[in-house]
Amino acid sequence: MYEEITEQARTALEEILEKANLKSGDIFVVGCSSSTVVGSSYGKASSMDIAQAVFDGIYPELKKRGIFLAAQCCEHLNRAIITERKAAEKQGREEVNAVPQPKAGGSFATITYRTLEDPVAVEHIRADAGIDVGGVLIGMHLKEVAVPMMLTVRRIGEANITAARTRPKFIGGERAHYNEDLK
Repeated sequence: MYEEITEQARTALEEILEKANLKSGDIFVVGCSSSTVVGSSYGKASSMDIAQAVFDGIYPELKKRGIFLAAQCCEHLNRAIITERKAAEKQGREEVNAVPQPKAGGSFATITYRTLEDPVAVEHIRADAGIDVGGVLIGMHLKEVAVPMMLTVRRIGEANITAARTRPKFIGGERAHYNEDLK
């Protein structure tokens, strides 16, 4: 089961990376309910093993490409973000004092905190793309113009997934010309 979850997460991530045109230094946000991955209600079946399986499908590829992971905590930590200090500093984010735990922050955020080289918690981040595993609402951590992405992978385990990338705002009205590479 864990291998299948890891493969589903990896396949979804690869598709997002292919479509989102992310580059080194960009930030990718993940919201993940391990409970919904196993078909349960939020917070009712938290699993470090399930979170690790999702993490293993996502983090190695992001790290290889130089893309920062931002793991969204659960509502018990007000949806704070766990990320590398360099990513937080890049956006001028102030560190807050919170260390996620499986039942207070979430299993995925806990795995992330324990794995990153120099993890910090911040209240907000403006990510370039992301994946929402189980409907935990990552939108508050995406840049302002989020573009939903249809993926061939629709679930990780039993959890529905939603993905988004961001793009710059279009300004200037009908006479403006736009950079096609940024759409």
